[in-house]
Amino acid sequence: MNPRVKPPLSPDLLSRFAAIVGERYAITDPASQEPYLREMRDLYHGHTPMVLRPGSVAEVAAILKLANETRTPIVPQGGNTGLVGGQVPHHGEIVLSLNRMDKIREVDATSNTITAEAGVSLGRVREAAANVDRLYPLLLPSEGTCTVGGNLSTNAGGTTAVSWGVARQQALGLEVVLADGRVLNNLNKLKKDNTGYDLKNLFIGAEGTLGVITAATLRMIARPRSVETAFVGVASPEAALELLGIASERTPGVTSFELMVRLGIDAVLKYDSGARDPLSAPYPWYVLIELSSQQREGLRDTMEAILADGAERGIVVDAAIAENLDQTRAFWRIREMFGEVQRQVGGSIKHDISVPVANVPAFIREADAAVAKLIPGARPLPFGHLGDGNIHYNVAQPVEADKAAFLARWHDVNKAVFDVVLKYGGSISAEHGIGVMKRDLLPTIKDPVAMELMRALKRTLDPNGILNPGKVL
Repeated sequence: MNPRVKPPLSPDLLSRFAAIVGERYAITDPASQEPYLREMRDLYHGHTPMVLRPGSVAEVAAILKLANETRTPIVPQGGNTGLVGGQVPHHGEIVLSLNRMDKIREVDATSNTITAEAGVSLGRVREAAANVDRLYPLLLPSEGTCTVGGNLSTNAGGTTAVSWGVARQQALGLEVVLADGRVLNNLNKLKKDNTGYDLKNLFIGAEGTLGVITAATLRMIARPRSVETAFVGVASPEAALELLGIASERTPGVTSFELMVRLGIDAVLKYDSGARDPLSAPYPWYVLIELSSQQREGLRDTMEAILADGAERGIVVDAAIAENLDQTRAFWRIREMFGEVQRQVGGSIKHDISVPVANVPAFIREADAAVAKLIPGARPLPFGHLGDGNIHYNVAQPVEADKAAFLARWHDVNKAVFDVVLKYGGSISAEHGIGVMKRDLLPTIKDPVAMELMRALKRTLDPNGILNPGKVL
C-alpha cells in the first residue's frame, strides 16, 4: 500500500471533528467541497472526506489536538490561490479552511500596524490601511482572493517587492496553532525584539507544514502622495537592466519594475478584449515602471528625466507615461493578464525562478537557447519582477504542437531551465513555494545540511506528520 494512502476515516471520528465547528461548517457534500479541491490552474484536483471551516483560534486548536491524537492528516488552506499544489488534499486529508477567520482585530495608525486573522483577504488589509491613510505594501494580482495566512505561509512576493520586500518583511508577529493544539501567541508590534529566537520566521514560508498561522500583526507604511507609471519599449533585457540602474540612481522610489516579452503582449492583446497596446509600434521587450514618493510634486519630472536619460543612451526606444488613473490601470492590466492569457496559447510549462538581478539577461538568453535545443519551436514567455530578480519563465508549446505531448516534457524542460538557474546561483522557487510540484526537486538543489535541519524541525514541531503531509519535504 502507498504509505500516503490512509484508511478511510471512521464516521465517529468525522462526527467528532464536525462537532468542533458545528455541522454547518463541516462540509461533506461533494459539490460544495469542489471549490476547496481544485486549484486555479486546474493542475491539481484533490479529494477529502470533510472540509472544516473553524471560526476561532480555539476551534483550530481543538481540531489540531484531535488530529494529532488520532494521527489524522490535515491540509490548511487560505484563499486557494496557490500555484504549486500545496493547498490541495491529494491523499484524502481533511481540509482546514481558514476563510471564516476573517476579522481585522486592530488597526494602529500610530504604531503603523494592522492585526488581521488568517482568512482576511489581501485586498481588505490594503483597504483597512488606506482608511487610516497608510499603505500595506504587499501587492498581488489575486488580492481579492488570496489571504493573510496564505500569503505568509507561502512567503508571497508580488510586484512591489523591489522596494518594500516580500510577505516575510511585512510580518512583525504571528499567532500560530501548533500540531498538538497549543497556541503560540506572538502577536507583538515591536520592530525591535531580541528575546531569543525569531520564531515567527519558522512558520513564514513553511506552507502549513510546521503550524497553522491564524493571525498576524503586519506593518503599514506611509501612504505615497504621488505615483507615476510608465510603459516603456526596449530592445532587450540588457537594456531593461540598464534602465533599472538609471531609475535606481535617480530615486529611491522605484516601487515596481516589471519586464515583459512582446510575444506575451501579443497574447494579451489577442485574448483580452479590454487590453490596448500602450505604444504606437511593437518592440521586442517592455518595462512597466512605477515610482512612488511622499512628496506631492516633482515625481513626474523624475520619471521624465529617467526616460530622457534612457533615450539619450539608446536604451529607451519609446515610452508612455500614464496621464490619469484609468491609463495607469490599463498599463497594469496588461501586466496582470500576462500570465492569465498564456493558457490560451496552448500548453504552458511554468517556472517561478530568481537569479541575482545582474544575471537576469544572461539567464533569459541561456534558458531560451536551452529550451530551443530541447524542443525546437517552443516559445519562451518570460515576464516578471526584474527589479528583484524574480522571473516567471514560462514556455508555451510550439504552434500547432500536440498539447499533451508537450506537457509530457515538463520535467525535461524544468531540468534545462533549472540548470541555468543554478549556474547563476538562483532559486527554483522565488515566490510560489514548493508544495508538491517542486518537492522532489528540492533535495537535488538544496544544501544537504539545510535539508537535514528542515527535516529535524518538521520532526520536532509535527512528530506525527499530520500537518500538510507530502508537501515541501
